Amino acid sequence: MRAMVLAAGLGTRLRPITYEMPKPMVPVLNRPVMEHIARLLARHGFVEAIANLHWFPELIESHFGDGSQLGLDLSYSREERLLGTSGGVRNAAGFLGDSFLVISGDALTDIDLAAMREFHESHDGIATLATKRVRDTSQFGVAISGSDGRIQGFQEKPDPAEALSDLANCGIYMFRSEVFDYFPEPGTSKAAGPDDPPGFADWAMDVFPALLDGDAPFYSHEVDAYWNDIGNLEELRQGNLDALSGAVEVELGAPQVSDGVRSASPLDGVEVEPPAFVGAGVELGDGVRIEGPAILGDGCRIGDGARIRDSILLGGTELSAGTILIGGIAARATNV
Repeated sequence: MRAMVLAAGLGTRLRPITYEMPKPMVPVLNRPVMEHIARLLARHGFVEAIANLHWFPELIESHFGDGSQLGLDLSYSREERLLGTSGGVRNAAGFLGDSFLVISGDALTDIDLAAMREFHESHDGIATLATKRVRDTSQFGVAISGSDGRIQGFQEKPDPAEALSDLANCGIYMFRSEVFDYFPEPGTSKAAGPDDPPGFADWAMDVFPALLDGDAPFYSHEVDAYWNDIGNLEELRQGNLDALSGAVEVELGAPQVSDGVRSASPLDGVEVEPPAFVGAGVELGDGVRIEGPAILGDGCRIGDGARIRDSILLGGTELSAGTILIGGIAARATNV
């Protein structure tokens, strides 16, 4: 089964970070979130993948290349104009084959994709949607399913008092190629604006309603895995802290040097209170104090006597001598 990684979005809710990088390149524990997804694909046997690109496409292509370093055969589909949540998938239909996975390249998860594939292959439906039970349905699109798991409808961010389901749609799908029969004709998408291209299409407004109207069987696959769509700065912060604490299973990129502390750089003369993660090539001045939870990305430069607590520093960030940073996210364009 081949995979498509959705990586074309603008990431507007993560601004100002996404003013200079695409959302899939925003780091979680010092690695682009899309790299965690790529490693997840490889672990579960999805070795042929394609990613659609639009915003700063060259940054993604230069980082991942052909994917071979991550155990993937990765290709790309550039979108000069955004094609929507499902239009980009239709644009890559020739690559995807008879049965395929679609997964967000800008969400953090450790879902068991092999188990999802097993469930998908066990039924005769056109699609399988990963869903997860949530407390606050007002933040998510939810799927309404029957006792057999067959999806009967959707609600978009319903108030908990009005919600008919607490199963959030995780945006992780497996489809059979017949799904393309339910796409809108070019130029007829209900979600398209006047400036969108004819191939624009949307899962929630076009494809899923067509599946329901056509009585096409598709199913919910409920998961209990970690899932965070990294939709805003607070979710980015939480995703980093969850990766640091082990709440989500990701591959760690630095050795453990003491209890709760991982570092790829020397920590001589630095006081570190766990949990903490320090990337490679980090320069730490005399008398620096790091109080966890704290994450310092590759190439950070921290001046003498600086204090960092409960903060995330993206790669290349500089803190001047004597700086105190508490509860912040500092990007590489920052010189604090």
